[in-house]
Amino acid sequence: MKKIISIMLIVVFATSVLTGCVGKEKRPNKEVYTQKDNLDFNFNVDPETFKLEVESNGTKEKASEPLEKMKVSNLIDDKDNISWTYAEQGLDIDIEKKDKYVDVTIKSSKNEENTFSWPKVKGNGYLLPLYQGKYIPSDDSVWKDYLNEEKMKVIESFSMQFFAVDKDEYSLVYIIKNPYNNEIAFDTKKNIEFTFNHEFPSINKQKEYGFRIYLTKKDPVHVAKTYKNYLIEQGNFKSLKEKAEENKNIEKLYGAPHVYYWDRTVISEENIQWPGLRSSFPEKLKLWIQELLTTKVEDGTELAAAYDDLNAYDYVDKYTKNRIVKSLSAVMQLKEFYNPEVFTKEDKEIQKLINKKIDKLNPVELIELNKRLLKSELGNVLDPIEKWADANTVDVIKDMKHSGLANLWIGLDDWQEGFIKPELVKEVENQGYLIGTYDSYHSIHEPGKEQWDTAKFKDTSLFENATVTKKDGSKIEGFQGVGRKLNPTLAMPSVKERVSSILNTGLPFNSWFLDTDGTGEIFDDYSPEHTTTEAEDVQARIKRMEYLQKEWGMVVGTEGGNDFANKTIAFAHGIETPSFSWMDEDMSKNKESNYYVGRYYSSTGGVPELFSKQIPVKDKYKNLFLDSNYTIPLYKLVYNDSVITTYWWGWGTLKIADEIENRMLYEILYNVPPLYHIDKYEWEKYKTTIINHSKVWSNFSKKAIKEEMTDYKILSDDRLVQMTEYGKDLSVVANFSEDEFTVQGEKIPGKSVLIVDGNSKTIYTPKK
Repeated sequence: MKKIISIMLIVVFATSVLTGCVGKEKRPNKEVYTQKDNLDFNFNVDPETFKLEVESNGTKEKASEPLEKMKVSNLIDDKDNISWTYAEQGLDIDIEKKDKYVDVTIKSSKNEENTFSWPKVKGNGYLLPLYQGKYIPSDDSVWKDYLNEEKMKVIESFSMQFFAVDKDEYSLVYIIKNPYNNEIAFDTKKNIEFTFNHEFPSINKQKEYGFRIYLTKKDPVHVAKTYKNYLIEQGNFKSLKEKAEENKNIEKLYGAPHVYYWDRTVISEENIQWPGLRSSFPEKLKLWIQELLTTKVEDGTELAAAYDDLNAYDYVDKYTKNRIVKSLSAVMQLKEFYNPEVFTKEDKEIQKLINKKIDKLNPVELIELNKRLLKSELGNVLDPIEKWADANTVDVIKDMKHSGLANLWIGLDDWQEGFIKPELVKEVENQGYLIGTYDSYHSIHEPGKEQWDTAKFKDTSLFENATVTKKDGSKIEGFQGVGRKLNPTLAMPSVKERVSSILNTGLPFNSWFLDTDGTGEIFDDYSPEHTTTEAEDVQARIKRMEYLQKEWGMVVGTEGGNDFANKTIAFAHGIETPSFSWMDEDMSKNKESNYYVGRYYSSTGGVPELFSKQIPVKDKYKNLFLDSNYTIPLYKLVYNDSVITTYWWGWGTLKIADEIENRMLYEILYNVPPLYHIDKYEWEKYKTTIINHSKVWSNFSKKAIKEEMTDYKILSDDRLVQMTEYGKDLSVVANFSEDEFTVQGEKIPGKSVLIVDGNSKTIYTPKK
């Protein structure tokens, strides 16, 4: 049985004026892109094979390749609405004519688990929202190798819920109506093609998925704006301007580089009079510190040995100084540090804190007590404790401000760094910057065996009673295979307990960074006691973001930034360059390799090697994750004025040795905040580079962030010269090539950008 059904969709097509955007000519009202700009088309569908064809201006293309024949029943053709049933598969299909698109709905009639695969897609190339966005030619050898038999969970792999396929004369845009339980399976035996698979889980009452399918010009701008208009229509888009009306601190992100600040030292090298320490270190105190190091501090034995080396030479060498500073910083974070047999010189402040009972002191108070205890025994060998944070943190933050960095987002590795350096948090807030801590509720470790603080919860019952169960009854493992995944629908009491305990110390955090909540790494939980769908998982994550945003006034950011979180978050790390070092042992494990990213270790207590060590990247990964030949600004065309995006923290601006200038160009072209890892040493090392680049980028971004990205073009055959436009009066041409390029009379040197702001033109050549 075969019946072909044809329906004409009448949609007005409006051509747009495409200019280079570096002269006086502007595109009128370009920011107002409506559905009328989509193409007229009709379609044919074969119910037996579910082959869907579209035709526009005499050109016919397949929107889905045919599947194997299936028995069709209940076929109804009612002009604008066509429907039928696949009884053997337990599926009802409905295709409805709309004014501007075809609406396809696939519904399962089975109560038990069911799966279906549609559409099956082939094209000349694909516009996929992988991270920022990729254009992937179907015959490209790099991507064929990468995608060979690859299966991608859509809500996790795609930053937005659509994809587009380039045909000969136009593009097909598929907007995914149900974002959950979807997977794309690639086939690269010939050219790249893929099939969209949907699972109907037994635990989910939502038994349908489908698409809106549009035709657009072969232009990423038209593709992305079609999706943005859909979001606005559905009430699922919120601008930064709207978010800032609720929290004015969001405006501090405008033109703000992102900086992770590292300093886990309670005391610094400059605060110690080293000759005096060598000659007057109380023996009882030395032995007590060594005992704490060897019994309470991980890898503390080597640090303890530093005290035996203190008098080995006529001077204190740098290695010994580093170990002494790290050891003192470690023991001063311990509740066990106070020993009345060692510390006998108690002043009023010490006694006041002791009277509160050690176990009842919050972490900031505990470290304050321990500072005073150490100072009471070592006296003038140590600076006054009020100065202990100056050289490593306070002075650096002040210098950043005085150097012209008007706005910054500063992140901490965890809240313990804030407890160690409350002066840092207060100084950042005093300078008008944003300061936030990293936090996570994704992994939970077995009580008593926690390997990091975020995986430790006061409610120890969560490990057995609130972790995610697979269909087979086993538990999903936590990050790096340690522990388990915590069900977010059961985590809110722990979120409130942790957040309030941190903020009740008085630390003036005004931002919060939630690991993984925007990555789309979500789950169906088959636990009988707390069955949870992927949709419920996502809503619980959004709820905790909203809690931080609404209850505590935080400027909320997350890893990933996939767009289900767009209305709540203000910024995201990972959309521009994701984590990929795990894909190659030379990067992740082989410490002898030039490509090894580095250890999560710092000899000084500052920036770990993982972030400070500059490395090259293999060509394969450059092509996949960095190459401007493949990257297209799909996310920015939708969300530039809604979510501020930058790199995953492991791939900051200065990390990749031979890509620094390219990344600086990219940051301006795509309006991406630079991301740095800073301590006092890294600041001195890169201060000039950071300041010079930030002056240009920040002035540009403060304007660009308030506008919609309205245009994007490739201006050279080798795709190394590209243009973006923001609003009506601001545009950028980036020349990634080594050679000079001329655009409308303007000569742009190699590795440079031209910024056009109204009648003002600036050429900038970054220097590392």
